[in-house]
Amino acid sequence: MATRLPRSEILPKIDRRRFLQLTAGAAATLGLSQLPAGIARAARPPGAYPFTLGVASGDPAADGVVLWTRLAPSPLEAGGGMAPGPVEVDWEVALDGSMSSVVASGTAVALRELAHSVHVEVQGLQPWSEYFYRFRAGDHVSPVGRTKTTPAAGTPLGALTFAFASCQDWPAGFYSAYHRMAEEDLDVIVHLGDYIYEYGIGPTGGARNVSVPGQFRTETQRLSEYRIRYALYRTDPDLQEAHRLFPWIVTWDDHEVENDYAGDDPESFPAERFLERRAAAYQAYYEHLPLRLSSMPDGPNALLYRRVTYGDLAEFSVLDTRQYRSDPPCGRGEQPRCDLALDPATTMTGPAQEQWLLDGLDASGTTWNVLAQQVMMGELDHKIYYDGNTVYWQDAWDGFPAARARILDHVATHGIRNPVVITGDWHSTFVNDLKVDFKDPASPVVATEFVGTSISSNGDAIVYGPYYGPMVPDNPHIRFFDGDRRGYVRCTLTPDTWTTDLRMVSTVSTSDAPVSTFASFVVQDGIPGATQV
Repeated sequence: MATRLPRSEILPKIDRRRFLQLTAGAAATLGLSQLPAGIARAARPPGAYPFTLGVASGDPAADGVVLWTRLAPSPLEAGGGMAPGPVEVDWEVALDGSMSSVVASGTAVALRELAHSVHVEVQGLQPWSEYFYRFRAGDHVSPVGRTKTTPAAGTPLGALTFAFASCQDWPAGFYSAYHRMAEEDLDVIVHLGDYIYEYGIGPTGGARNVSVPGQFRTETQRLSEYRIRYALYRTDPDLQEAHRLFPWIVTWDDHEVENDYAGDDPESFPAERFLERRAAAYQAYYEHLPLRLSSMPDGPNALLYRRVTYGDLAEFSVLDTRQYRSDPPCGRGEQPRCDLALDPATTMTGPAQEQWLLDGLDASGTTWNVLAQQVMMGELDHKIYYDGNTVYWQDAWDGFPAARARILDHVATHGIRNPVVITGDWHSTFVNDLKVDFKDPASPVVATEFVGTSISSNGDAIVYGPYYGPMVPDNPHIRFFDGDRRGYVRCTLTPDTWTTDLRMVSTVSTSDAPVSTFASFVVQDGIPGATQV
């Protein structure tokens, strides 16, 4: 039997109140520079350069944004090469990239309990404005990041451009998609999960063909292992640059913990230890991404679902379809649908999050209502490979059809304006018409779904096109499918139209592969369903 994980490897010995006392969180939030009493003796950083993992911003609001960095002079070592004590980190926000017009500044404290990461919640900024920021630790200065606030709620907004991405398996190939995304003129990036993969990595780093230290051979289970896995991913220069240039809105899927886990039900890990593993995984996720204090984990629980609003144009409802979902009601993998999947108690989001979503959709005053979530909502019947029997992939919304129908029925009966679902997970591209009843050709289209391909997962292999392609004719609500290209999705919103461009790189065998628009689609205001242009 596997050894139980040490408690110190799982839960940080710190709560939110103590965190605020130690990190100057209250001062940082107010844009002040004074440290609270009692932490003035925080250590100076070591001599080696500590900003090896770059900088990032996220969860933008009309008056501010989260600024992130992590001190790690030796990022692939346990503890990042840092001494155990707290370290003061100064931060600045300016109107220009030369940092000559500083408008906010302060000092935070990087703690060992949070892997010496820093999450500064800056307030007092102007709506819909570009800012620049940097950190200083001792004599070391970070790269200068760029970020942007949102417009105030209800403010008229003529256009918004964002990209969404998911599934960035580091050994599967280079992040050429991020290299090209960094060249775009974007307002925000949305990441829909699988930021890391938990599997062991071979000595040559898979398709990257670089030497990888031995500590990466085994699957991640402990907090120290998740931390160095995130650090490995965040050493990638193209990922760092995309984080540096744009604010991110993030949510997780399964591989941040374990493949296809559902709530407290693991795929293959010992069930009695799974919540300890989930606590470690959630902790490392928070430590490495620009999230607010409200998303800081409490053991194996973390509040990740939230909203981000862009004036009167768009509201993002960011979902968590992993933490609260029911055990797979019909089993895992490809299975026939069973009666339990139709039970109203079977849930993908949990009752509280589902109600939060529906209430928010009802209250929204924006032109476009975006559900940013993880797994495909559109139906994909696999019967062509099962002698005419109706079979579905149970890890997607197809495994939870009653929960899906409740949401789509609410959208239809409450007249939700322009609902658009953006999805990751599948390493393929789908454009789907969403219906309350996918089996009824007369059932009206009530929403549109864009499923984006992976950044690198599956590499350059031809895998899903030959497998899923023949199923598409049996699923007429699937308007477009491509199974074997890597890239990201760029979306441009105006009050009249939503335009989606599928941006595909030619290969992930190099970090600077060219990108092209493989196909484009338009959704008209008031008319659900996408049209290829």
